[in-house]
Amino acid sequence: MSNSQNKFIKSQKEKKKQQKKKEKEERKKERQENNRKGADLDDMLAYIDEFGNIVDVKADEKKEDDND
Repeated sequence: MSNSQNKFIKSQKEKKKQQKKKEKEERKKERQENNRKGADLDDMLAYIDEFGNIVDVKADEKKEDDND
């Protein structure tokens, strides 16, 4: 009787261990997908316009957009 209980307990521990491992891999995969470390440089830059205000578009690009 005690032998069958030991087998059951061991199998339950193994299932929990496998479940934790699976969850850990899923979290790791999610972190890698959401990683902002490799973001575009343009997203991280800020520029100063002719009035001294901080903007996210270069002055040259802004003038080209205004002319269109």
